[in-house]
Amino acid sequence: MPTNSMNHKAGYVNIIGKPNVGKSTLMNALVGEKLSIITSRAQTTRHRIHGILNTPEYQVIFSDTPGILDPSYKLQETMLKAARSALVDADVLIYLTEIGERPDPEDAFLQRMAKAKVPVLLVINKIDLSTQEQVRTTMEMWEKILPGAEMIPISALKKFNVDSIFHRILEHLPESPPYYPKDALTDKSERFFVGEMIREKILLYYKQEIPYAVEVEIESFKEEVKLIRIYALIYVERESQKGILIGNQGKALKKVGRESRLDMETFFQKKVFLELRVKVKKDWRNNERFIKSFGYH
Repeated sequence: MPTNSMNHKAGYVNIIGKPNVGKSTLMNALVGEKLSIITSRAQTTRHRIHGILNTPEYQVIFSDTPGILDPSYKLQETMLKAARSALVDADVLIYLTEIGERPDPEDAFLQRMAKAKVPVLLVINKIDLSTQEQVRTTMEMWEKILPGAEMIPISALKKFNVDSIFHRILEHLPESPPYYPKDALTDKSERFFVGEMIREKILLYYKQEIPYAVEVEIESFKEEVKLIRIYALIYVERESQKGILIGNQGKALKKVGRESRLDMETFFQKKVFLELRVKVKKDWRNNERFIKSFGYH
């Protein structure tokens, strides 16, 4: 039966907040798919990733944004731009914070949020790690900074009270026909997610600077009847990083390849052949042309 487009709701729900507060975990809990890569490191998400949730009655387009931080090189500047753009094109804004975050009332980003013309849900995450007293104090503190926001305490990891966010989103969503086809799960390509799966493993298995100096390019993605053949290039900034990434007798890189391939096989429900190569691109994070070629704007 066709949906009555007049009663159909659709809109953009943008999730913003500092690095590491649980934005990707929350989006995945709301969308129900592992769309945003989740690790315990800050700056895991570099792009704005849209996760799309469809029913006959509504289409919610969630946008997980890079964490808000002071940029120290060109790549971070583009990431901050992506986070700022989320203030402009939202129908509902979710500002995600956590117990223990001390917001600065003078923060320009928060001041812009306070003036937002759309509903703002202030979601306080990780309450499973705190006391009721801490939750109350946190809510009182945020009340002063974002007086117009509606506060919802949750635990994204334990999926506690996530339903409340969803009910409020649906209430605030405007009536509109869908923006994307009703079977769409995301606006990103399969190649994009393959690159993210490889990057996630590098974030998990390497220390210090290596994960942040890495970018993944999918050179070739060929789908056959029973197999997907993927050739990926991992860029680093220095020869020394290349050596660490590959590891003794190539063992470290083989582990990344093996773990990524298993994730891909689960994601695509198909056998995957994956080949990884490492290449040095000196100081790429400050190279504007190179950054743009990777889809950062």
